[in-house]
Amino acid sequence: MGNKKVIGVDLGGTKILAARINGTSVEASSRQLVSSSGTKEQVISELISTIENVYDSSITGIGIGVPGIVDVEEGVLYDLQNIPSWKEVHLKEIIEAHFKIPVKVNNDANCFALGEKYFGKGKDEPNLVGLIVGTGMAAGIIINNKLHNGRNCGAGEFGMLPYLDHIYEYYSSGQFFTKVHHINGEQLYDKAKHGDSVSIQIFNDFGFHLGNAIIAILYSLDPGMIILGGSVSKAYEFYRKALWKRLDSFAFKPVIERLQIEVSEDPNIAVLGAAALIGN
Repeated sequence: MGNKKVIGVDLGGTKILAARINGTSVEASSRQLVSSSGTKEQVISELISTIENVYDSSITGIGIGVPGIVDVEEGVLYDLQNIPSWKEVHLKEIIEAHFKIPVKVNNDANCFALGEKYFGKGKDEPNLVGLIVGTGMAAGIIINNKLHNGRNCGAGEFGMLPYLDHIYEYYSSGQFFTKVHHINGEQLYDKAKHGDSVSIQIFNDFGFHLGNAIIAILYSLDPGMIILGGSVSKAYEFYRKALWKRLDSFAFKPVIERLQIEVSEDPNIAVLGAAALIGN
């Protein structure tokens, strides 16, 4: 990115966040709710409106992170689960036609990993995984300092791998609390902070399952660092011990001894990573 001004956009199932980035600094930001059940055109209009709130004539490009499968070369989105009307959206073409500047589109987990690589805790690690643990579970992968998309921008969907009677996401994301234990994750976190033993045990069980998911990642990719993001990462203190205890079962002990697990701290990391798409 250098000193060029760019816009980074994080499009989620409930909100849009856009920020004007100058180097490593956020100059301005805009947040807007998404009409998740609205028409394709309605959501596009909301996206453009949010970008316009931070746009000026100095902007040289726009990077957009989205929660779904993307044809990175063409900038086409397919089947966004949280926005049902977006079955096939030629987003790059639409946004470039409106703003007349280059646009790049990628998966939001990939943008998270890019953000941590260039602006966050992964600056000095050439091989890392940015693991989002929130409503669902997905990862962005950096190999030899470069983002690994896969053919369909689907690399890193570890949450979809079969596990027990479901998939990893069912046990290693917020779904473990809502679907297995029928409690809101924030409520559970609050109870754990107040010493509730049942809540603390649920987090211990979660750490065991997330540990198994990370073991699968280690055998697949052997990263030097895993950076946790998403809402459940905020409760890391309550499942850290159980997670590392599970990692003790990993067959190659030097891998565990060298592995770093960090928690993302920058609330702007997703839009910073989206902005970094312009330089990649």
